[in-house]
Amino acid sequence: MTEPPHTLPAVRSRPRWLLPVAALVVLAIAACAAWYFFIRTGAAPTADGKPPQAGNTTAGAKGAAKGAGGRFGGDPNRVQPVAVATAKKGDVNMAQTALGTVNALRTATVRPRVDGLLQSVLFTEGQVVKAGTVLAQIDPVALQVALAQAEGNLARDAATLNNARLDLERYRTLLKQDSIASQQVDQQASTVKQLEGTVKVDQAQVDNARLQLSYTRITAPIGGQLGLKQIDAGNMVRASDTTGLVVITQVDPITVLFTIPQDTLPRVLARLKKGEKPTVQAWDREQKVMLATGELLSTDNQIDVATGTVKLKAKFANTDGKLFPNQFVNVRMVVDVVRDTVVIPAAALQRDNQGTIVYAVKEDSTVAVRRVKPGIADGELLSIESGLQAGERVIVDGVDRIREGAKVEVVEPGVTPGTRPRANADKGAGGGEGRKRLENMTPEQREAYRKKMEGMTPEQREEARKRREAQKAGAGGGAQ
Repeated sequence: MTEPPHTLPAVRSRPRWLLPVAALVVLAIAACAAWYFFIRTGAAPTADGKPPQAGNTTAGAKGAAKGAGGRFGGDPNRVQPVAVATAKKGDVNMAQTALGTVNALRTATVRPRVDGLLQSVLFTEGQVVKAGTVLAQIDPVALQVALAQAEGNLARDAATLNNARLDLERYRTLLKQDSIASQQVDQQASTVKQLEGTVKVDQAQVDNARLQLSYTRITAPIGGQLGLKQIDAGNMVRASDTTGLVVITQVDPITVLFTIPQDTLPRVLARLKKGEKPTVQAWDREQKVMLATGELLSTDNQIDVATGTVKLKAKFANTDGKLFPNQFVNVRMVVDVVRDTVVIPAAALQRDNQGTIVYAVKEDSTVAVRRVKPGIADGELLSIESGLQAGERVIVDGVDRIREGAKVEVVEPGVTPGTRPRANADKGAGGGEGRKRLENMTPEQREAYRKKMEGMTPEQREEARKRREAQKAGAGGGAQ
């Protein structure tokens, strides 16, 4: 038996009202969109049902521009306020920075040279003394007794020597008379020689006793600043003591030890061979306050193979005492000077995917992107090797929304006179007062003013200018 063929299910016919409903939904969405973009933004269609033309700049168009600016973060085509600086020719220092350690020019530990009782301490801690200043006194009585004993021995032996010399003269007279043997004269001459040696030994002992007695007065071996005393009066001191009485450091002048990379060493040596002394500056830890200015004194005679650096020593005048032994400082040394190069503020340099650029402001107040090759930097200054000429203006603040060909307005003071009038300069005294007001602002106030200007349309800025002029006119009439 054959099976009956399968029958397909009956296809339901699509309702005829579906297409009209879909068309109505699409029209409703289009109407809502038109209402949103034309009615809500203030740019309503004209009476003939067409949107307003570009030439009909009405209040509705201004409202549309304002609404678009509020929704999308500002009109990118409007004039942007910026701060500029003029590139100029100048000299830039090639500086090398390093971490240094302050060292005293000379350091000496004052120790007693004889044993005895420390009788008195004659210095004040922290006192600045000169070489030879008496610092302490050791009880001298024992050494005075030793000196008296040595002087007594010298006097006794000197008298014996004098008597032996007289006997020698008598023996020589008797020998001429052939009254004594010559052997007796020779013996007496030998006795005189022995006594002369004894007297010399006694004299040396006297000198040594006097020297030891002088050591009871402890003096400063070098000039400098005293540290804290290590022992008080009334204690026994000995020459073998290692701590000493006090430490003296010579802090004016003072030195700083620091290291530089071996690649920088040839430049430094070249200047030293010419007889030049590179300038060295010592800054505090935060690099905000310059403590002292000095010059390079010498370099080490070998490079540290572990770090690839070489030690240098700089000498500083320290009359004000800002540098202290073992203090850590930031060192800045001028290795070389690049002369007659184009210099701009470092804030003007920007970077993109292809390298470094600056935004130059042309005479018509439009922006041109310049690709530049930066050189060395010296603080807030930067040298430009190529891509920019002296006299050109570059933007240093307000580059967030700047693009090629954009129109800008200079609101910061600092434009070179004669290159371009400032904003509002052609509007009489109002422009001058605006510049004066900007110059009197703090950096925070200028930044707030810049942001306020960015949030305003050109029409709003014009209305604000007219209000200021009206206020000024009213103030002038009242004064009259």
